[in-house]
Amino acid sequence: MLIVDKDSFKPEVLEAEGYVLVDYFGDGCVPCQALMPDVEALAEKYEGKVKFCKLNTTKARRLAISQRVLGLPTISLYKNGEKIGEVVKEDATKESIDAMISKHL
Repeated sequence: MLIVDKDSFKPEVLEAEGYVLVDYFGDGCVPCQALMPDVEALAEKYEGKVKFCKLNTTKARRLAISQRVLGLPTISLYKNGEKIGEVVKEDATKESIDAMISKHL
């Protein structure tokens, strides 16, 4: 799983070809920490099909706001740099993330 920041987000996500999933998390976000093993398991399941990234919004607030990330956890799916799916807060479960990816692949 690739850790992106405000400098690497654009080339790794917005300029990437194909599917990129971004796990937006924050320091001290307990639901984000609880979700991380599930996201990492999905990264293995979809290896070679979807690039998995995570962004710490505590260190990149403006970037998170520019991507309309207003609550955590937020899991966004991009295709060729365009956001095509998103699950947020209570809806951010392993099952709903898996369903979102499956729907678009």
